[in-house]
Amino acid sequence: MTCMTTQLMWMAVQAAVPDPAPVAPPGLGQVANQMLGWLKWIGIVAGLVGFGLCALMMILGRRNRSNLAVDGATGIPWVLGGLSLMSLASGLVGAVLK
Repeated sequence: MTCMTTQLMWMAVQAAVPDPAPVAPPGLGQVANQMLGWLKWIGIVAGLVGFGLCALMMILGRRNRSNLAVDGATGIPWVLGGLSLMSLASGLVGAVLK
């Protein structure tokens, strides 16, 4: 099989498969939006607590406990990574399911 034949077959398969838009089941759209809102709020609070704990560890570890300060500093990228993943979640899911 040549590349052109494979491409034509793939285009035929794509044309035959329907791709409907997502539709929420009756009565569940508002519940889903509320739960997503709660998850977003929990993520914001968790990010604030995470940054606060990292800052507190760095403040307390400043004198004679340098290991605690280092642990606080190394926690910052993890908090940023978690917040980034939460903020990109809808885009990533939309890209995969599109």
